[in-house]
Amino acid sequence: MGRGRVELKRIENRSNRLVSFSKRRNGLLKKAHELSVLCDAEVALIVFSAKGKLYEFSSSSSSMEGTIRRHREFSNAQRKVTIEVSEAQNDQQDYESPTVNFRLLELAQRLFNGGRIEQLNLDELIQLERQMVAALCHIRARKETLNKEVRQNDEEDIERLTMWPLQNKP
Repeated sequence: MGRGRVELKRIENRSNRLVSFSKRRNGLLKKAHELSVLCDAEVALIVFSAKGKLYEFSSSSSSMEGTIRRHREFSNAQRKVTIEVSEAQNDQQDYESPTVNFRLLELAQRLFNGGRIEQLNLDELIQLERQMVAALCHIRARKETLNKEVRQNDEEDIERLTMWPLQNKP
């Protein structure tokens, strides 16, 4: 006979709550260990009890501090990318015209081919970076569209080729 669903609300009885916390904490720690062993994943788990006692697990391949540092670096990088993408999307309408795109490409080419990037001030560099991020987003979106079209055409070709022997049976 299977277990019934448990209603998720605070357990009022203190001793039942402590027993439940202990069992669930141990189960969670066991699952974290299993995940790290079975999937070769870097796992860090931190649990504080209601009284403030610390329980932690870190997979053997790394320390807790290393995993937390890695999480912070990843979070900061992710936040930076999110901000840049949203700024680029806000600026996107400015780059829809072919004239603006051409000028941007011309400027970028001049700078990359020995142009005097040192002569640009901070505001100009920031503006150039935003324009290039927006242009890159536009390029990636177009590339993704073309890739989808190619995959769709490939699937249609494969379907036609697999159906061909069936259609041409004597």
